[in-house]
Amino acid sequence: MVAGTGAFNPPVRARILKALGWSAVVAATILGAALVWLLATLPLSRGEAASRAPSLLLEDATGRVFASRGVFRGQRVELAALPPYVPAAVIAIEDRRFYHHFGVDLVGIARALVRNVRSGGVREGASTLTQQLAKIEYLSPERSVRRKLQEVLLALWLELRLSKDEILVRYLDSAYFGAGAWGIDGAARRYFLKSARELTLPEAAMLAGLLRAPSALSPVRDAEAAKARAETVLAAMVETGAIGEAEAAAARAHPATVALAPDTAAGWNWAADWAASEVARITGALSAEFRVATTLDPELQEIAEKVVGEVLDQEGARKRASEAALIALARDGAVLAMVGGRDYARSQFNRATQARRQAGSLFKLFVYLAAIEAGYSAETEMVDHPVAIGDWRPENFKGVYRGRVSLRQAFAESLNSVAVQLSESVGRDQVVRIARELGLASPIPDVPSIALGTSQHTLLELTRAYASIAAGLGPIEAYLVRAISGPDTRLYQRVAPGAERPYWPARNALVSLLREAVRSGTGRGADYGRPAAGKTGTTQDFRDAWFIGFTADATVGVWVGNDDDSPMAEVTGSTLPATIWRRFMAMADERKSTLVAAGRSAVVEVAVLRGYPRVVDTGTLAFGTRLVRLAGVEGERGASVRTMAEYLRGKEVACLPVGAAHRCEVAGYDLAEVVLWNGGARATSDAAPALKAAESAARAGRRGIWTAVP
Repeated sequence: MVAGTGAFNPPVRARILKALGWSAVVAATILGAALVWLLATLPLSRGEAASRAPSLLLEDATGRVFASRGVFRGQRVELAALPPYVPAAVIAIEDRRFYHHFGVDLVGIARALVRNVRSGGVREGASTLTQQLAKIEYLSPERSVRRKLQEVLLALWLELRLSKDEILVRYLDSAYFGAGAWGIDGAARRYFLKSARELTLPEAAMLAGLLRAPSALSPVRDAEAAKARAETVLAAMVETGAIGEAEAAAARAHPATVALAPDTAAGWNWAADWAASEVARITGALSAEFRVATTLDPELQEIAEKVVGEVLDQEGARKRASEAALIALARDGAVLAMVGGRDYARSQFNRATQARRQAGSLFKLFVYLAAIEAGYSAETEMVDHPVAIGDWRPENFKGVYRGRVSLRQAFAESLNSVAVQLSESVGRDQVVRIARELGLASPIPDVPSIALGTSQHTLLELTRAYASIAAGLGPIEAYLVRAISGPDTRLYQRVAPGAERPYWPARNALVSLLREAVRSGTGRGADYGRPAAGKTGTTQDFRDAWFIGFTADATVGVWVGNDDDSPMAEVTGSTLPATIWRRFMAMADERKSTLVAAGRSAVVEVAVLRGYPRVVDTGTLAFGTRLVRLAGVEGERGASVRTMAEYLRGKEVACLPVGAAHRCEVAGYDLAEVVLWNGGARATSDAAPALKAAESAARAGRRGIWTAVP
C-alpha cells in the first residue's frame, strides 16, 4: 500500500472495529444495568391513602366564606358524568396530543426544545398527562435524572396497563388545583361550592388554567391572573376544536367568579384556627367536607383588628408593649370578634385563647361577688391599711392607702389591701367556688395572693366570666361555631345549654361596683359616654395589663403585654387596654347606629316596642308616656321596683302585644318569668304554666316577696 493514499492498514482496521465492538458491549451492559436498576426501583404500588382531617369552609355571621382549612379531595369522578368541556379544557392546555402519543410525546418534546432554544431559556415543558399522573401517584418531588427516567418508564407502563380514558380520569382525580384542592371535584367544591358535574365552561377553563401554577394563578390570590389564564385556555380549546369561537366569546364575557372571598385576611386566621379546633371537638374522628357557620361579625372583626393595630403602632414601642389580644362576646356567649395578636403571619399563637397570664385585679370580681353573697354590701366600710398574712405583705399600687373606705370605693380604685382582707374573711374556698361557677377552669392555688390575681388564665376564660355577670347567668359558654353541615345534611346545630335564670341581688350589687369603676375609678379610660361596666387588671412589674367590660350589647376583653413576659413601661389596665376597649366600643356603637338608622328607614316597626323603659311596678313598664303591662304578672312596689330597675338598667327591652298586655323579652329571656322566678311579683290567675312554675320556684326558694312566707 502506498503511503498517503488514505487507505487503512488491515491490522489497524481490525483493532478499531474490535475496540468499537467492545465499547458497544460495555455501553449496552451499562445501559441494561441502568434499565434493570430503574425498573427494580420503580414504586409501582400506589399505597393506601392516609386518614386526613376534615375539610372546612368557614362562614362568618353573614354567610360569607372567609377561610378554609384542610385538604379538599371531593368525590371520584366518572368521565361520562362530567360536562365534555371539562376534560377538553385540561387536554387543550396541558396535552393536546394526549390521545395520539404512547405516554411520552416525542413531537411535543421536539417542539418544546425548539421554542426553548429560540427563547433562550426554559419556556415550555413537554410532560404528558400520563407523565404528570406518574409523578403525582408514584414519585417524590425530587428533581434528578433518575427520577425523570423513572417518570418516563412509569408513563410507558401506565399506557400499557390502562386505557386513555382511565389515565385521564385518574389524572383529573389526582391533580392539584391550589388552595388545598386535589382533584377536579375537590377544586369545584373549594372554588365554586359545587360538584365537578355542575361546572360551567368558564369555570372549567379557570380550573384547567390552574394546573400549570396552582399557587401563582389561584383566583383567591390573584383573580386577574386566573381570569387571564382562563382566557388562554378558552383560546386553546378553540384551536383544538373543542368549542367554537362563539362559545369562547360567551365564556369570556361571563368569566367564572369564585364563591369564596380572597385569601383569608391575616387577622381572621386566629378565629379560623379556633373554629377548626372546635369542629374537631364536635365531630370527633369524622373526615369529610364541612361548611361551618360561625358567629364572627365581619365588621366588628375589622374594627377589632384596626383598633388593636393602631394603638400598638401609636404607643407600643414607647410603652414596650409588643402584643395585644381582644375578644368580643355577645350576651349569649357568641364570639363576635377575635384578635389573637399583632401579626398572624409572624406568630400563629392565639393570645386570646391559648396564653395563660396572671389575671391581676380582674380576679377581684370573684372576691367581691363572694363577699356580697356572704352579706357584705357596696356601702360596707373597711379600713384600707397595710396587712400581713404570714410573711406575705401585699401593697397597694404605689404604696398609697386610703384609710376607711366603702367597698364601692375600694373596688373602683382597685385597693389590694381591701381585696385581700375580704378574701380571707369570706374564705378563699368561697372565692374559688365563685370563680369555678363562672367558668374559670385553670388551676387556682389556695394561697392568700389569689385575691390579687396571681393565678393564670386565658383572656377567653376571664371574658366569659364577666359575660356571665353581664347576662346575670352562670356560666356563659363562649362559642364560635353555630352550625356544621356536610354535603347533604346538617350535622350540628348549636342549642343554647340550659342555664340558671338570673338571680338579681348579688349580681346587681356587683354590676353597680363595675359601673363605678368605669365612672370614677381605674376604668375611667374606658368611658366613652355610654353606660358601661368593667374592671382593670395589672400584674407585678407591669407584665400584663387588662381591661374587661360590658354594655347592654356585648362583653369585650382586652389584654396587652409581651410574649416573653418582659415588663412594659408602666402600662396598666387603665391605659392601653382601656384605650383599645373604648375605641372598639365607640366604633362598634357608631356602626350599630348606622345600621339601625338604615333599617328604620326601610322598615316601619309598628307592633314591637323597643327601648329602655322605666319601672312603674314589677308588672308595669313605661316607654315614655306609654304604659306596658306584663302578661301574667301582678306587679309589686317598694324594694322590688328598685331591684328590677337596677337589673334593667342599660338593657334594651322588646315588648310584643298579647291581648291587652305585652310579652316582653330582655337578653333573650321572658321578663315576666324572670320577675316571678326572683320573687319580684305574683302570677295572675290566668298566667301561663311556665310563669306559675317560676312563681312556685321563688316561693320554694323564699326569694323576694316570699322571703318571710312559711
